[in-house]
Amino acid sequence: MKKLLREFRDFAMRGNVVDMAVGVIVGGAFGKIVTSLVSDIVMPVLGLLTGSIDVSGAFYALDGGSYPSAQAAADAGVGTINYGAFLQNVIDFLLIALCVFLMVKLLARLRRARQPEPSREPPRLCPYCKGEIHAQATRCPHCTSVLDN
Repeated sequence: MKKLLREFRDFAMRGNVVDMAVGVIVGGAFGKIVTSLVSDIVMPVLGLLTGSIDVSGAFYALDGGSYPSAQAAADAGVGTINYGAFLQNVIDFLLIALCVFLMVKLLARLRRARQPEPSREPPRLCPYCKGEIHAQATRCPHCTSVLDN
């Protein structure tokens, strides 16, 4: 039992697992922000553009009747297809995917800016065996010739 607990502790404290846990927590909070963006900003604008239609509450009653809301249809025992909620979730997903794409692109750009550029100086070659050698070497590691500095 101790061995199992020790293995689990080692697994849980690995850097990748902790990083992933932080990512999941931040992602959950980020999802709430995007959901608010969609429901509080995007959907009202979409409703305004479509003539004040509340897209998120759109539904189809499976009995073909007319009900004021999906809840009223559910209270009457009628099944509904809530395509408005589905549409809102699709927009949520697309906005989250767009934000994640932009964040990854930004992080890649920052990572490239941080990396030093590789030296453009051609490598030093041994005049005898033509093997690549360190710039400060006094002997060739390949043929052991004494080098002129």
